Formats: sequence, structure tokens, C-alpha cells
Amino acid sequence: MKALLTSFLSGMVFAIGLGISGMTRPVKVIGFLDFFGEWDASLALVMLGAIAVYFVANRLSTKMPSPLLSPDFSLPKRSDLDTKLIIGATIFGAGWGLGGFCPGPALTSLASGALPVFIFVVAMGIGMYVHTWATELRATNSSLAISPSNSTQDA
Repeated sequence: MKALLTSFLSGMVFAIGLGISGMTRPVKVIGFLDFFGEWDASLALVMLGAIAVYFVANRLSTKMPSPLLSPDFSLPKRSDLDTKLIIGATIFGAGWGLGGFCPGPALTSLASGALPVFIFVVAMGIGMYVHTWATELRATNSSLAISPSNSTQDA
């Protein structure tokens, strides 16, 4: 229960920070990406603030034997770049630049009741569903292709 409460409070702090910084407004993101127009550096400042908080938290956590609410740290094991990561990051960046929303700020902005935000979140959800469906379909097809019942055997 303590871990759920901590997750909820962390999410609330994140949402409040997004709102206060104005990062729930697509015009801020689009302004940040407009290098040759009226460039808005506020997103860069928010990113620098997040990096500073992460830097301090990371330094403190390396001195701890375990996290406060878990028996061990859950850190990524892989550090390589693969095709799926690069393609996914490219699609994410294109969607972010075109829509002006990142998933977190988009969910936070649902509270505004604005139709464009609702459409963006629905489209994002459909995209996640289609990706999951396609991944499962590909896994099913590849397992069928290599299953012993489908292989040809010499008689």
C-alpha cells in the first residue's frame, strides 16, 4: 500500500509540475521546436531541472543498499540501441513535434476538457493497442512458422 501511495504522490507532483511549468500546453512544445522562429527555451529549462533532480537522486541512490519501498533496485540491464528503439523514438518524436504533446502532459491536459487533447489521447491509445496487437500477431506467426508440426520431415 505504501508503494501505491508513493507512486500516486509522485504522479501528482509530476502532473502539478507539468501544469505550473506550462508544459501541458502544446504551444510550449511547438515553440521549443521552432528554432528559426520565436524559439521558447522554457522546455529546455524544465528538462534541465529534471536532469538536476535525477542527478541528485541517482547519486543518493547509489549509496543506498536498497530502495525504501522495494527489496532491490529495478535498473535496466541493456544499454544497446536496436532498430525497434530507434524507430520507436523517431515515431514518438514525430508525434510529439506534430501534436505538441508527450504522453504524460497529454493525460494531465485531459482535465482541461479540450477536444483536441481528447482526440490526441484516444489516438495515442489506439496506437498503443495496434502496436500490442501487431507484436502479438508477429509473435504468434513466428512461433507457428517454427513449430515442429509445420516443419517438413523426410519420409
